[in-house]
Amino acid sequence: MKTLKLLLLSATLVATAHAQTNGLTDMSQSKYSQMSNTEIGAVRWTNGFWGDRFNVFENTTILSMWNTWNTPEISHGFRNFEIAAGVCPGEHWGPPFHDGDVYKWLEGVAAVYAVNKDPKLGELMDHVITHIAKAQREDGYIHTPVIIEERNKGIDTHKKDQTVIGTKVGEEDEKGAFANRLNFETYNLGHLMMAAIVHHRATGKRTLLDVAVKATDFLCHFYETASAELARNAICPSHYMGVVEMYRVTRNPRYLELSKNLIDIRGMVENGTDDNQDRVPFRDQKVAMGHAVRANYLYAGVADVYAETGENLLMENLQSIWKDIVTRKMYITGACGALYDGTSPDATCYQPDSIQKVHQSYGRPYQLPNSTAHNETCANIGNMLFNWRMFQTSGDAKYTDLVENCFYNSILSGISLDGKKYFYTNPLRISADLPYTLRWPKERTEYISCFCCPPNTVRTLCEAQNYAYSINEKGIWCNMYGGSELETKLATGDKVKLTQMSDYPWDGNVQLTVELAPKKRAFSLFMRIPEWCEKATLTVNGEAINTSLKANTYTEINRVWKKGDKVELVMDMPVKLMESHPLVEETRNQIAVKRGPLVYCLENIDIENGKRIDDVLIPADIKLTPKKITIQGSPVVALEGTARLANNDSWENTLYRAVSKADKSVNIRLIPYYAWGNRGKTEMTVWMPLSR
Repeated sequence: MKTLKLLLLSATLVATAHAQTNGLTDMSQSKYSQMSNTEIGAVRWTNGFWGDRFNVFENTTILSMWNTWNTPEISHGFRNFEIAAGVCPGEHWGPPFHDGDVYKWLEGVAAVYAVNKDPKLGELMDHVITHIAKAQREDGYIHTPVIIEERNKGIDTHKKDQTVIGTKVGEEDEKGAFANRLNFETYNLGHLMMAAIVHHRATGKRTLLDVAVKATDFLCHFYETASAELARNAICPSHYMGVVEMYRVTRNPRYLELSKNLIDIRGMVENGTDDNQDRVPFRDQKVAMGHAVRANYLYAGVADVYAETGENLLMENLQSIWKDIVTRKMYITGACGALYDGTSPDATCYQPDSIQKVHQSYGRPYQLPNSTAHNETCANIGNMLFNWRMFQTSGDAKYTDLVENCFYNSILSGISLDGKKYFYTNPLRISADLPYTLRWPKERTEYISCFCCPPNTVRTLCEAQNYAYSINEKGIWCNMYGGSELETKLATGDKVKLTQMSDYPWDGNVQLTVELAPKKRAFSLFMRIPEWCEKATLTVNGEAINTSLKANTYTEINRVWKKGDKVELVMDMPVKLMESHPLVEETRNQIAVKRGPLVYCLENIDIENGKRIDDVLIPADIKLTPKKITIQGSPVVALEGTARLANNDSWENTLYRAVSKADKSVNIRLIPYYAWGNRGKTEMTVWMPLSR
């Protein structure tokens, strides 16, 4: 305990004086970052793919989820805050991370409000925030299960001097602040911090930010006084990202010091587990291991710490872990967490004398099952957040390519096209013949008992526009293509306005028009050439740019721009048959289909004459033709072609048999993976047998 106190004491003293004199600053660039985000509200989708999706999120999803929160018979997410605030009597109900789920949804509302300034959304946020603020204890602690129990016992939650920290770690019956490592308190606090920051940036109000400041101060106090063993309550570490972002907003050095020491504290834990990412100190970790959500949140948070501190070892390990994920442990969709109930095969802790069980875990290299793939949407979001931060610190297009992959294929798949229903897991195959029942539904539902993924999906997709462009001292980087408008300032302070027209990802044509630019001052536009693009042309005002357009890079165009200048990027978008590494045993001699950034899949309802999905083989020379169709009111581009059909009888009571001929043809239609499951209950597969 003395060690932890010494780690933070000097920062505490400095911060006390600093916090009294320094106002809020919206940090534009971290010390070791190569990129700055555009300010919130600077980008809006105007049309095309993301314009259509944002329209659904804005007009349907946000309020649909509020109806869930505001219906206690379905979810106590908001009712718990009402009880904790003393507005109504009752008991806590629901998982301990439900507070964080409400914060995630609120962050999504704020992101939408930043774009449309809808006063009704502003009133809704004010209503929710009022209850959150009333629920917070005077000392800054906020966690509705504990606060409701204290209220029901007659404890004054607004009394300043309280015993706030539990002493019995890990006991299921232990109550009180930070007494049970499965209470997810720091996870909830991390999402409170992020929601408060986005709300403040969108509205200019401090109502939720003041709550977050008090909560962050409480967290600092906790880590100054807690033992390393008690500090391991930091399960699912969203607070790493939250604390760093709180530092960026407030410039309070106490928060930065805490973010650094969170990594130190994690390394002090004895007999840790891969389920909580603390068996191996982070500075010794070289590969991805354990619970995929908690792992990816940790990696994203450590990347944030690196952006502020520049500690080389952190980046060395992050790069090693990234390579392990991308080349050995990630699905083609960008999804992570292959195993429902996995193990940590390399664990060295033999107390108890067994291999450690890890829920929704990274498995061994190339261990990527399809039907039983867990791929929780939160893990996929964590992968996107990790790659985004790696891009910010490097400017390397390989990271934005994966940001795009996750958005289109393993995050969008978590929500129905009408914006009302959700998946928890994202398998790459759904079969009616599995002889066992998997834990999570095969169809999207409006409410899931473990509701962490739906609001995380909502807030992430409502913020997609904030990933479209980045800024540094050289100019503007175009990361994600789609109909949009950007109004921002360059690093020089000059105002710039760009409009983008594109039907991406359905075709590869992108047109940028300069609407406003500084006079007589040159700056660069960086156009991303995706990894999948093998041929492209780039022109400015109709004249070809004499430069190499290499895949998985950014191409720089530097000039003095004027109103009306047009940049046109045309990328060929052929259909590609993809194969996996031979050690991915489950997909040996199978192919997946990609076109542009989209992964495609086959549903049994898109097979001619209702043939079985298992009997379809894809010829190596198949011609797949793009065709525009509509699914649940949403336009998509399907791929149509002729496959081979095996002459198979039923597999009932059969494990092995002689190979049958595939001498018949069958017409098939493939749809984007994110759109599957929107036409009723179906079978689906991403990987299909190859017919050579």
